[in-house]
Amino acid sequence: MGNFKGHALPGSFFLLFGLWWSVKYPLKYSCRKNKNACYLGSRAGFQRLEFVEGIIKAVFALIGMVAEQFVPDGPHLKLYNYEEKHWDHLMNWQHATMYLFYGISGLVDIVAHGTNALPVAMDRMMLSLAVFIEGFLFCYHLHGRAMLDVHVHQLLLFAIFGAAVCIFLEVFFRGSIVLEMLRTSLCILQGSWFWQIGFVLYPPNGSPEWNQMDHTNMMFLTMCYCWHYAFAFLILAVNYTIVMLMLIKFCLHCPKHASHLSVYPYHPNSPI
Repeated sequence: MGNFKGHALPGSFFLLFGLWWSVKYPLKYSCRKNKNACYLGSRAGFQRLEFVEGIIKAVFALIGMVAEQFVPDGPHLKLYNYEEKHWDHLMNWQHATMYLFYGISGLVDIVAHGTNALPVAMDRMMLSLAVFIEGFLFCYHLHGRAMLDVHVHQLLLFAIFGAAVCIFLEVFFRGSIVLEMLRTSLCILQGSWFWQIGFVLYPPNGSPEWNQMDHTNMMFLTMCYCWHYAFAFLILAVNYTIVMLMLIKFCLHCPKHASHLSVYPYHPNSPI
């Protein structure tokens, strides 16, 4: 991950999942309010989505692990260099470990939603653990680095640990649209900020280099971090509006569903 592509890859993963969740959870909430208006409002429909999501998560994690290990300058599964007597490419190993826990989270999703072998709540518990492990690794990832490098990664930790706490609360308050949307916003923030880190630390060809010791750069990036979060909430607002308008249009064109269309808040007890 010590290059631009290495930050763009996880950034893209988080952005894709965040954008998907920004559609999925408003759709789920809308369908629960109008149960007869949407097939996906059923428990079985969302279980299938969670199952597919687990497969995609596991595949993405596998791609990340393979990329970290087998890039030209990667460790190629060698943890210790016995000739030179030192650990070999520990940064790549740390990133591969991060991907490993997300892969385990994907496998837990598959088992929990594809069989009855695990409680459904295990999917949120394992995802919370995977996000926590990501933050835990980054905490000890910054020793001896330049000031700006440390700062942009410390800002990332707010999104990571915030998401970990949010997902852990979902274990006990499953189906809370507030927690789901907060988690989604933090996921989008992580993804966009990984891209920002790539541009700051490893500018693509032709881009100006950032002064790593300039305090004004730290001030700007702190402000820029807030802009990234505002961007995440804008995406949530736009997608929520689009989903609601599409559902209303669908119901208006289907007379047998029109009577079930509700505009009032609904607080379901369903564990979906």
